Amino acid sequence: MSVLVLTLLVYGIGLVCTAIGSRLSGRCTTWCCALCGLPMWVVGGTVAPFCLALPQLMLAFLAAGLSITSLAVGTALAGAVANLGLALAVCLLNPHHHVTVDRNEFCRKCLLLLAACGVLAIFVRDGTLSYTGTGLLMFLFVMFVMTSIVYQHHYIYGEGTSLATTADQPDAAEIAARTAGATYGYTAHTMAFPVMSVANALKNLGGVLVGLVLLALGSQALVYSTASLASMTGTIQALWAATLISFGFCLPLLADALDHPFGSVWKRFSLRCRYYPPSTLPMQLLNSAILNLTLALPISSLMYRRRLPFGSQFRHYDLPVCALMALVLLLPPLLRRRLYRWQGAVCLALYLVYVAAAWFVPLSGA
Repeated sequence: MSVLVLTLLVYGIGLVCTAIGSRLSGRCTTWCCALCGLPMWVVGGTVAPFCLALPQLMLAFLAAGLSITSLAVGTALAGAVANLGLALAVCLLNPHHHVTVDRNEFCRKCLLLLAACGVLAIFVRDGTLSYTGTGLLMFLFVMFVMTSIVYQHHYIYGEGTSLATTADQPDAAEIAARTAGATYGYTAHTMAFPVMSVANALKNLGGVLVGLVLLALGSQALVYSTASLASMTGTIQALWAATLISFGFCLPLLADALDHPFGSVWKRFSLRCRYYPPSTLPMQLLNSAILNLTLALPISSLMYRRRLPFGSQFRHYDLPVCALMALVLLLPPLLRRRLYRWQGAVCLALYLVYVAAAWFVPLSGA
């Protein structure tokens, strides 16, 4: 019993370290990029989605390096499912706000996610991710970066904006904010950059290093605690990746989606370390899900240095659910040019079914 309590304590410490480390490193990295002269539309298209997916990327990297491949694959796939079926679903269902996204970019990213699911479905049929599949996922990652940068450039200068929203009509203030991005750029309601000085440069560079160290330590603690829980309970590691890890990583995003109902310390820290405008959270969640598939899995494959094992649970649960969520999110803005709250309800229902299946009907090979 004492070992179980200690393991859960290590798990909790790991979650806190990864949450703080990812936010701190993301915020300081954004400032360092600005100090180096990178345009904020480049930072918004690359650094922001990368930092949002950083906990899953780091854990998958460490787990694959330790040859705990089921945890590496499970973290990437379950993280994508949780981002769409839990955090993004809550964003769509939040009655206090209307979700508004750029329709063209949203559809492009849903198609990229579907393409990644299709590549995985084709190239893991024998139970391992082939080198061809890894290469195609990396190609989709390059496509993701290019489309994100182009979109952010258009967003900054208000070029060709086509909105899709859960409201019957887009709010006039939202349209003005979207089309007048040149006034404040990507940093509108995001952060106030400190004065450019040597002291601030060193402080933020130190913040990046401290954040990455906390993230690495937290990920190591999560790998240890998850492997220990699976060993003590005689369960598969994919079960814990689909529940404790993915849900734990989703908690800070849920706080953002619900406008920080938990308040107190995390709210102040999160607001201070915000590296993306609040209105872009739905798109950032979709970007993070894409990165889980197109970056975390190839990185895990390269770290493992062999064909990455892909268990039956991942092929029959995670991939189909992720593809179904992408279709649910894609079709209304593509065909009807708007978003609906029922999309969030469907994604949340799919997520609950997925968690129930992973918990009560686990499959072998994971």
